[in-house]
Amino acid sequence: MTDPQFDELIHPSTRLSLVATLAAADWAEFAFLKDRLGMSDSALSKQLATLEGAGYIVTERRLDGRRWRVRARLTPAGRDAFNGHVAALRQIVASAAEPVDGPAANP
Repeated sequence: MTDPQFDELIHPSTRLSLVATLAAADWAEFAFLKDRLGMSDSALSKQLATLEGAGYIVTERRLDGRRWRVRARLTPAGRDAFNGHVAALRQIVASAAEPVDGPAANP
């Protein structure tokens, strides 16, 4: 089981969606990510650069015929950060479902 660790870098919805998509794949092509997440080239590039700078993903650029193709995958550190963030979110949601006693619970 992964220790819960809220991650401010992953938390914004765009990055969380991107990392969740990468967590489900070995490698993901730029075009697939762009379509799946509904992002522009520049927005996706920015998010990939941010995550790569943090060591959460690696990108690979390769020549396919006459076109360069970019693909990305999570690093072990990125997978750990994602799993810890998901565990922290689950913990937050679970605690919200618990009954609260005391004056704050009955305004």
